[in-house]
Amino acid sequence: MNWLYRVLVIMSVSLFMSGCKQKEETRAVHSSSDEQDEMLVRINKYLVEKDVELIESYAERRGWDIQQTETGLFYEIYEKGSGQNASTGKYVTIHYTLSLLDGTVCYSSDRSGPKRFRLGRSREESGLEQGLMMMRVGDKAHLIMPPHLAHGLLGDEDKIPARSVIVYDVELVKVE
Repeated sequence: MNWLYRVLVIMSVSLFMSGCKQKEETRAVHSSSDEQDEMLVRINKYLVEKDVELIESYAERRGWDIQQTETGLFYEIYEKGSGQNASTGKYVTIHYTLSLLDGTVCYSSDRSGPKRFRLGRSREESGLEQGLMMMRVGDKAHLIMPPHLAHGLLGDEDKIPARSVIVYDVELVKVE
C-alpha cells in the first residue's frame, strides 16, 4: 500500500499547490482545471491497473479459473447447481465468507447466519449483486471485487479497510 500513499500525497500536494496560485487569465484557469482532471484520471487508471494485477495474482496462486465482467468483477462459478436463476427483484439467501486478499475473514454466515436480501434493492455491495445475478440455486462461486464494486475509498468503517479488494466465497441457497 506504500504506492497508494505516495500517489495520494502527490495528488494532494498538486491540488494544494494549484489552489494557492493567484487567479490568472480565464484560459489558464481552465487549462489548470483540465490538467487536474487529467491527472486524476491517470491516477485512477493506475490504481485500477494495480487492483487488477493483485486480483489476477491472487486467483492464479489459488488455481482459480476467473473471468472478468465489463464492470470489473472477477468471478468463478466452481460448483454448478440446478435451481432457479437469481434476478433483480427476487429475494436471495446466501451462505458466504467475505475476506480480504491477505486471507483475513471479515464476515461469514458461519458467524452471523445466512444473509437474505432483495436483489437490486439492498445495501449490499454492487459486485455481490452482479455476481449473484449470474448464479442459480446450488451454485458456489468466488467473487473478487475491486474497491469500486465493494466498499470504495472508505471501506465499511468496521472490518474492511479503505480501498480494499474483497473476496466472497458464496453459495446461492434460495431464490424467492
